[in-house]
Amino acid sequence: MNDAARNADAEARELADFLAGQAPVQVAAAGWMVRRQDGLSPEEEAELQDWLAADPEHQAALDELEGLWGCLDEIPPEGVDKLKAGLSPGGAGRAPSAVAPQPARGEGCAPPAPPESAGRRAWLLGLPRFAPAALAVTGLAGGWLGWAAWQRWPLHEQRFSTARGSTREVVLPDGSTLWLDTATQAEIAYYRGGREVRLSGGQAMFDVRADAGRPFHVLAGALRITVVGTRFSVRHAAGGMFGQGVYVSVEEGRVAVVRSGGPATLFQVAEAIELGAGQSVAADAQGHLGAAVRAPDGEPAAWRHGRIDFADATLGQALAEFERYGPVSLVVRDPAVAALRVHGSFAWREQDAFARALPRVLPVRLRRLADGRAEIVGKGRE
Repeated sequence: MNDAARNADAEARELADFLAGQAPVQVAAAGWMVRRQDGLSPEEEAELQDWLAADPEHQAALDELEGLWGCLDEIPPEGVDKLKAGLSPGGAGRAPSAVAPQPARGEGCAPPAPPESAGRRAWLLGLPRFAPAALAVTGLAGGWLGWAAWQRWPLHEQRFSTARGSTREVVLPDGSTLWLDTATQAEIAYYRGGREVRLSGGQAMFDVRADAGRPFHVLAGALRITVVGTRFSVRHAAGGMFGQGVYVSVEEGRVAVVRSGGPATLFQVAEAIELGAGQSVAADAQGHLGAAVRAPDGEPAAWRHGRIDFADATLGQALAEFERYGPVSLVVRDPAVAALRVHGSFAWREQDAFARALPRVLPVRLRRLADGRAEIVGKGRE
């Protein structure tokens, strides 16, 4: 067993010994709180509701711990830096020095007190002293939440983005590859027990290096997409062929797609679906999942090579998709013309080629406008 494994085992035994001396209802409440943050399946959610209904004390204990956990967000940047230093391997044996002044008592988080003794255990148990006074005297919250916070400190964080009309390929620290489409923003964070990408806007494709001990999560809108190792794409972009919402397509492997039914800070499973290779699913702006369907024919994520594939898209959708990459010089005003279906693969940098092809494949013609653009009108119309 290597040093990292021995340290992890020692810390796990230390936490277990600590929890053994706590009230069972508090231990259970702390367990449910952490599990809710990781996401509950429908069966686990039903189990939680049964536990809450069994005794009013259960709900009170859970509410108290969740309130205390939320206050950890009030730690100032200076305190966060010191906390990270104390939890890092190089700082595990050092107690933190005083942090920046905190709000006065009764105004949120109380001023911190120094840990009673040195070492990782003392520092973990000292974590509550950055939170409200109530948390400072709740030993269980200190041990459990300190442990949870340590597990969730990111080992690596980075942001990536692309401008309109550009794409980007990124090799991540674990060997996975991330491709970003036009106007895309993504934030990555690697933790001890998992890897996470938050896709706040745009479209990305992932080739994930398998690691059973650290699942790979993509957060997009109300959805969480989870894999161990696979190749898939996620779109979280307004407009274009898919409109609002999130679109997930799998090229290789299997992917779990889950919609949250709770606050952003407590990911609770409301809907879930599993996709295999060649399948896709679309969700609306609220995250409600449709049925799994066969992914459209054509090259997966053709945008990586500067192309857009249209498979039974409307002309209006096609123009909106071109608009994502840059200004479009084509206009369609007639709803009947906008509803005509378009098929084929086109370079998104070559709108002129698309415009020239339209009269050959659709019953339309181009009419030049005074501003230099071209209106697409039905044949025989003025």
